[in-house]
Amino acid sequence: MSTDSLHLSYGPHIRRGRTTAEIMWLVNISLMPALIWAWIVFGWQVVAITLSSILGCMVAEHLACRLTKIPSTIRDGSVVCTGILLAFTLPPALPLWMPFVGALLGVLLAKSVFGGLGYNIFNIALIARAIMMATFPVEMTTRWLAPGLIGASQVDAFTGATPLAVMKAATQSGEALQLTGVPGDMNPWLSFFLGLQSGSIGEVSVLFVVLGAAFLLWHRIIKLYIPLSVLAGAALMAPYSDAPLLYMLSGGLWLGAFFMATDYVTSPSTPRGQIVFGLGIGLLTGIIRNWGGYPEGICYAILLMNLLVPALEEWFRPRRVADRGTPS
Repeated sequence: MSTDSLHLSYGPHIRRGRTTAEIMWLVNISLMPALIWAWIVFGWQVVAITLSSILGCMVAEHLACRLTKIPSTIRDGSVVCTGILLAFTLPPALPLWMPFVGALLGVLLAKSVFGGLGYNIFNIALIARAIMMATFPVEMTTRWLAPGLIGASQVDAFTGATPLAVMKAATQSGEALQLTGVPGDMNPWLSFFLGLQSGSIGEVSVLFVVLGAAFLLWHRIIKLYIPLSVLAGAALMAPYSDAPLLYMLSGGLWLGAFFMATDYVTSPSTPRGQIVFGLGIGLLTGIIRNWGGYPEGICYAILLMNLLVPALEEWFRPRRVADRGTPS
């Protein structure tokens, strides 16, 4: 047998992993299916909002790097990723200057002041969204568009409540659930799964979010510990809503589970810590959705669990071999 391909050496061994730039651009590629679908159902406005959000992130990053005299990280794709994820959480008819301002403040306050890339405590895109919810509450809760394939009804502003808001109102009032905006005679759960409903840009289609997540799993960028535990935690709370299946398919639950909660910097590093982290996000999302002040809860659930990451790292720290004792 030839031994030309076998090389043995003493440890420690150096394993070359992917660079930050490679990972970030793969994540950006994985978000394209959901963005293209949003363009199809909501029109060119979603592309403009996404570019505005990316531009805000890049300007903030450039200013911060110049002021702190650290190497620019604009080209590594991380700020592009933040800009796309922020845009995905926004209404599709939002004025274009608002995503720019939100992205600018989010990067400066949640990333730059902590030292830049890799030092942030909270998910940057979600901090930006939380700032925008506090700063532009009317626009963030009313600027919806009715879905329509390839231009149909995309220009008409949809001023009604989103499906999540309708479900929350039905749950709290005890009245029968009456959804609007479901196209034709389509089954509601199918329209939710495909994304033919009003909602935020990148959150409406479970199908295309899952396709992007499958791309990340295939490239081993993410693992399933956090996403599955988030969905499991949310499923435990679903029976308390008026329509459990639609509850699981609506809002930003799937985007948050696969793309927000799995952020390397703001999530635990051990499997047990990741499972507890994900379950906490799912349960908090259900509590906020069912009994909180907002119809959606994934944003604040992730941010609250971000606070617990240092504690989870400590509680579930792997034991050293020397601490395990000798086998009997």
